[in-house]
Amino acid sequence: MKKIFIPILLPLLLLVFALSKAGAHCEIPCGIYDDGMRITMIAEHITTIEKAMKFIIDLESQKPINHNQIIRWVVNKDHHADEIQHIVTQYFMTQRIKLDAKKYSEKLTLLHQMLIYAMKCKQSTDLSHATTLRSLLEKFRNLYFENAHK
Repeated sequence: MKKIFIPILLPLLLLVFALSKAGAHCEIPCGIYDDGMRITMIAEHITTIEKAMKFIIDLESQKPINHNQIIRWVVNKDHHADEIQHIVTQYFMTQRIKLDAKKYSEKLTLLHQMLIYAMKCKQSTDLSHATTLRSLLEKFRNLYFENAHK
């Protein structure tokens, strides 16, 4: 039994463990990218942040205050802001925006502003930050896909 376990089952277990650790898009230049999907994902994260902000504001006005629900919505809001920051840095800045790209500075500036407003969304429940973030995303989308249909 031991003779079979080590050469056959051990590599199989290692493979299963390695696959379970595989996450979202990595930095290996595989060429499999779905930029439109990433933009849609950011938009969904913004929508969730807005919803969380509204719930937090509403929950803070209730008597008695339900601190547990407020904390849950704050954690949720912050998680989605983190996800935006991850997509912006690890997907677009690291992999998709090339140093020699057309309008590199404009794209990089918009992405940096998105990072800042995602951070501001984490710092407060000011819905204007989410609105600004959505506006920046739309500007980036238009710039990024500017020549896609030509």
